[in-house]
Amino acid sequence: MFCNRFTRAGKLWPVSEGFAFLDERVLPAGADQDSRSPSRRRPAWETTKGKSVILCAGLTPAWQQVAVFDAFRHGEVNRAREVHWFASGKVINAAIAACRLGAKALAVAPGGGPSFPLMRHDLDQLGLDVRWVPVEAPTRVCTTIIDRGAHKITELVENGRPLAPEELDAFRRAYAEEAARAEVAVLIGSLPLGTPPSCYRDLLERTPCPAVLDFRGEGLLGCLDLQPYVVKPNREELAQTFGRPLSTDEGLWEAMRSLHRRGAQWVVVTQGGGPVWITTATSVWRAYPIPVAPQDVVNPIGCGDALAGALACAIAEGRDPLEGVRLGLAAAHANLRQLFPCRFNADGVRHQAQSVRLEQVA
Repeated sequence: MFCNRFTRAGKLWPVSEGFAFLDERVLPAGADQDSRSPSRRRPAWETTKGKSVILCAGLTPAWQQVAVFDAFRHGEVNRAREVHWFASGKVINAAIAACRLGAKALAVAPGGGPSFPLMRHDLDQLGLDVRWVPVEAPTRVCTTIIDRGAHKITELVENGRPLAPEELDAFRRAYAEEAARAEVAVLIGSLPLGTPPSCYRDLLERTPCPAVLDFRGEGLLGCLDLQPYVVKPNREELAQTFGRPLSTDEGLWEAMRSLHRRGAQWVVVTQGGGPVWITTATSVWRAYPIPVAPQDVVNPIGCGDALAGALACAIAEGRDPLEGVRLGLAAAHANLRQLFPCRFNADGVRHQAQSVRLEQVA
């Protein structure tokens, strides 16, 4: 096990977990799962020489369908005006966001089934790099239904299918190899059905760099004694983690303080379009999202992932999580206004981050 803290470039960091994008690597059938096939492109760490590596890791990527309707009527036949398919899931989205913001990002994720070649091709077209761990279970399919007439968006989520113990072991090995060269790690997303809640802890113990944790439940609570640098649930996820409603700000703050008492250094809690709460063991801040007119919202899916990727970028640049939240809210604002999660145009995002209002509450 790594010690909970270490020094890099003269700065004291906690051990954490990680995420990022590497060159797209897939193994032929029957190959050793730790081997790598030749890349069609130069690896990300070569093409972005001099930049910090942000490692994004997660076990539940998705092949995403977005169907756009002029009007969607439940219980009736509906004909879509547009249908789009692309690689997604929190691990993929966060890495895309980090890349869009200029970072060198590498994702580690499992992949399998008929949609797997399509995901690889999509990310290859984006110029993103992934270290894939081949698995037997098909990659899940999730669907976003956009009702333009009612300005409503519905998300249909398939849970990740179980992975075999040897596949989880291969994922841990791949992650540990990439974490050894990462500057910041993002551990993000739900676990596949049947995966031990300790899975993320196993990864965090193999992470010699600051980590951003974006998941919930027993698995999150089991990681906190390793003193992760940033814990980033949303309000609903935090309520589920503690098994009680967090209907008041005071109740929310107490839940955040509980995370600190267990070991978290920074806690960032999002709540949809509402303010973002940020705490340390001794201070509380509130950050306000950039206003957007309802008619300008195209697709809110992925806004939290954009914030996670931006947080990692700021940390890799030597800035604190307060500046990371500012950058994240600007990235989320850009994400809201386009159809595909986290594939936003980053022009102006860093400048707009300076306009995000941040106030200390306690």
